[in-house]
Amino acid sequence: MLGLLAAAGAATAAPAAAAPAGATTCEEVRVAEVSGLLDDVLVDFVERTVIEADACGAVAVVLQLDSPGAVVDRPRFDELLALIDEVEVPIAVWVGPSGAEARDEAAELLEAADVGALADRSTFQRTGQPSRNPEQAFADEITEIDPDAASVVGNFIVNLADEGIPVESVEATTPDGRSTRTPVTRVRFSALPLVDQLAHTVGSPPVAYLLFVMGMALLVFELFTAGVGVAGSVGALFLVLGAYGLSVLPTSPVAVGLLVCSMFGFAVDIQTGVPRVWTGLGTAAFVLGSLLLYRDDVALSWITLLIAVVGMVLAMLGGMPAMVRSRFSTPTIGREWMIGEQGTARTAVDPDGTVVIRDAPWRARTNRATPIPAGALVRVAGIDALVLEVEPIDGGARDYRDGREHRAS
Repeated sequence: MLGLLAAAGAATAAPAAAAPAGATTCEEVRVAEVSGLLDDVLVDFVERTVIEADACGAVAVVLQLDSPGAVVDRPRFDELLALIDEVEVPIAVWVGPSGAEARDEAAELLEAADVGALADRSTFQRTGQPSRNPEQAFADEITEIDPDAASVVGNFIVNLADEGIPVESVEATTPDGRSTRTPVTRVRFSALPLVDQLAHTVGSPPVAYLLFVMGMALLVFELFTAGVGVAGSVGALFLVLGAYGLSVLPTSPVAVGLLVCSMFGFAVDIQTGVPRVWTGLGTAAFVLGSLLLYRDDVALSWITLLIAVVGMVLAMLGGMPAMVRSRFSTPTIGREWMIGEQGTARTAVDPDGTVVIRDAPWRARTNRATPIPAGALVRVAGIDALVLEVEPIDGGARDYRDGREHRAS
C-alpha cells in the first residue's frame, strides 16, 4: 500500500513540475477516511491530504468523517480550519457511512467545508447543542446535499456536480431498472499509513486504557512467577503503548496514579498468598482510577470498564496466587510428595491461613482443636485440591481412626 501511494505520488509530481502555473495536473477526487477522535496523527493526515491535493490541482477532497470530536488543543485545530478555508481545492465532508457521527470539533469541520452531507442515520451535534439527524441538518442548511442523494459516498461524489464542483458522471441503469449516475472522474481513496494507523488506534480511549492496565498486570505476573521474560517483555511493550495513548488523551494524573497504586495493593497480597485488606484497597483504587481516568467528555464505555475490572479482580484473586503456587511447587504432576513435608506458618492457621513449604506459599487448613500461631513449624498431613491440611509439629490432634487401628493391632 505504501509503495502504491509513493508511486502514485511520484507519477503526479513529475508532470506538476513541467505544467504551467495554475494548470490542473491530477484530475481526480481524493477521498480520505477520517475516523475516530481527531488527534495529532489524524489532523496531520488531513492536512497532508489537503495540501497535496491543492498542490496538484485535484478536482476535490472528500473527507469521509466519523468522529466524536478532537483531542488536539484548540490552536492546533484552528490551524486545520484555517487551511481548509485558504486552499483553492474544494473541500467536501461526508459524514458516513450509515450511523456515523460528527460532534463538537468534528461538527465544526463539517461546517468549514464547502459542501457537506450526512448519510442515513448519521448525526450532527455542535458543542452544547442538541443532536440533529440528516433531515434536520439539511433543513437547517447545515448541509448542502439532501440525505437521499448522499446515502453512500459514491452518490455524494456524483452530486458534488450540483454544487459547482466539476465531477463528471454518466447515466447508468441498475439490473432492477433504476437510473443512477456513476462518476467518470477518477476517485482515489486514502487512509492512514500502517504506522500512523497504529499510533491513532493506540490513542483511542479504550485501547490506551486496556493496554496500560494489561501491561502493568503482566509486569506483576513476571515479577512473581520468575519466568523467562516473555510476559515481562510483552507487558513492557503494552505499558509503553498504553502510556503513549494516555499522553495524547485528556487524562487525570490522579486517576493514573490510582491505577498504578492498585497494582501495588494487589502485589502485597499476592506475596502473602491470601487475598486480604490490600486486595480490597487495590480493587477500590483500580475501580476509582478507571472511572476517573478521562476528562473533557471523553469516557470509557461500561463494557470496557466491566471487562477490565472483572478480569483484573479475577486474575489477582484467583489466577495469580494459583500461578505463584504452581510456579514454585514441584514440577511433577502429583503433590503426594508434600505429605510429611515440614514448613512454617506465614500467618496464623485457625483454622485457615497460609504456610510456606519449600519457599512457596500455600493456603492451609488445620484442625480447630490445634490452632497454629504465625511462625510455628507445621507438617503437611494431607492435600485437599489446592489447600494443604497441616498440623503442628508437636501436639497435633490425633485422628480417632489411628487409635482404633492401634487397638486392633
